Amino acid sequence: MSAIIAPVSAPAPEPPAKLEKKPIKFSNLLLGAGLNMFEVTTLGQPLEVIKTTMAANRGDGFSTALGRIWSRGGIFGFYQGLIPWAWIEASTKGAVLLFVASEAEYYARAAGANDFGSGILGGVTGGVAQAYATMGFCTCMKTVEITKHKVAAAGQKVPGTWATFMGIYRREGIRGINKGVNAVAIRQMTNWGSRFGLSRLAEQGIRDLTGKKDGEKLSAVEKITASALGGGLSAWNQPIEVIRVEMQSKKDDPNRPKKMTVGNTFKYIYQTNGVKGLYRGVTPRIGLGVWQTVCMVAMGDMAKTYVEKLTGDKVTAKH
Repeated sequence: MSAIIAPVSAPAPEPPAKLEKKPIKFSNLLLGAGLNMFEVTTLGQPLEVIKTTMAANRGDGFSTALGRIWSRGGIFGFYQGLIPWAWIEASTKGAVLLFVASEAEYYARAAGANDFGSGILGGVTGGVAQAYATMGFCTCMKTVEITKHKVAAAGQKVPGTWATFMGIYRREGIRGINKGVNAVAIRQMTNWGSRFGLSRLAEQGIRDLTGKKDGEKLSAVEKITASALGGGLSAWNQPIEVIRVEMQSKKDDPNRPKKMTVGNTFKYIYQTNGVKGLYRGVTPRIGLGVWQTVCMVAMGDMAKTYVEKLTGDKVTAKH
């Protein structure tokens, strides 16, 4: 009598992992704000002032720009626009980015995008939101602070920060204090998208050189190198930054367009200073990108431990 062999059923396929939104934790926001505040208060603002001064005065070389800044108040000249505008920007832009990027990334993945594509989309969307939420008026007021001191040479009294802000608001309203916001949005969008992609490309190159597999943790030096390369190379969009500075600058020039847009400002800069003018200030901008990376990566672990002790909440944000 032959044995009856029961049919072997194939194992049921595992259900797809449920897509969940990444939680926005207070500890993540605190870490981001703290690192950004440290970065801008140390070397960040001086590099920002040098970059803006060179972009606004495109005939100046690096040493001439340093002399111009020093003449406006010595060492304090390098910190113009820090309080309150750079501090407001530093303490809020991380929160805006995290909230908006998290939502955009979630919906992109729900629509079928892969991790890489949804990450870039999240970063780009978050960057645009940063520009229109807080960075627009903050960058505008920082540029005003850095360039307005030219009136002092004519013997006029230089108004204070809030007097300048209210004067612009009374004359031009919301549009006035958000001048150049479209250029800021283009800069943030292209900056986040390219920085994300170039950093990942650099990471892969480091893994290939060192023989590390995907998913294997990179050392602090390797992470800094990859992010610094991504940040430095993303300065390809410096023309947008020069356009932004020109739109927000308080300098007087009868040849400037009366109603400045991204398009006619680009044309004005190209006609007066050529291609070189569009890349004025790119060196301090690259330096700024490297310093931001050092702050976020090298000091991130120390700051993470401190924030976790302070809040009792585990930090999950990547830095």
